[in-house]
Amino acid sequence: MGDRLKDKVAIITGAAKGIGLATAQRFAQEGAKVIMTDINQDAVNSAATQTPNAEGYAMNVTDRASIQSVVDQVMEKLGRIDILINNAGVTQDARLIKMTEAQFDTVVDVNLKGVFNCTQLIVPHMLEAGSGSIVNASSVVGLYGNFGQTNYSAAKFGVIGFTKTWARELGPKGIRVNAVCPGFIATEMIKAMPEKILQDIEKRSWLGRLGTPTEMANVYLFLASDDSSYVNGVALEASGGISL
Repeated sequence: MGDRLKDKVAIITGAAKGIGLATAQRFAQEGAKVIMTDINQDAVNSAATQTPNAEGYAMNVTDRASIQSVVDQVMEKLGRIDILINNAGVTQDARLIKMTEAQFDTVVDVNLKGVFNCTQLIVPHMLEAGSGSIVNASSVVGLYGNFGQTNYSAAKFGVIGFTKTWARELGPKGIRVNAVCPGFIATEMIKAMPEKILQDIEKRSWLGRLGTPTEMANVYLFLASDDSSYVNGVALEASGGISL
């Protein structure tokens, strides 16, 4: 337990499981009031009951009315939003030649436009306060591309573009914007991959293993907290050195 986020209000998208859930729990340990959002109401309610000082809200990052409703409720109850973690994401993998337009649109809509939607609707409250920290989930795939992930790679590259642009626009207003580029982390999404591919990934990481959601949560904590008060516009790779 610590107090690095004492009295801060943090909104985390895609918080029902994986890195989002680990980040919510880590932020709560550091004193934040955590607003956990996810498209799945039951899952986010269940996750919030396992997280101290947290509330769960059903929210769809592709539906601006749904986001606005959560933002309005949070502002009415708590009067501030200090931290936004744009973590929600999906994959629908296929080689370019096989990818359907629906697969492309779904991934770009959630992973790229969803980040735009949430940030655009939350930033006015940070601007009014003159402070805030936004952390966007990119990926090592958003730095180097990946076979079978035209849609996901494009969206995650785009998130880095958002990050660099917003760091310039919002930095002078007291709001820092950074991105995390996780490597292969032991979440349900990754564990569903074939065993042979997982073993191959472990070999490619110089630490010889997958990362854990808690390890990523610690990176989010660093970028969200005042520990990184002079860090703005970075895309921090947290991959065990897989790109070396």
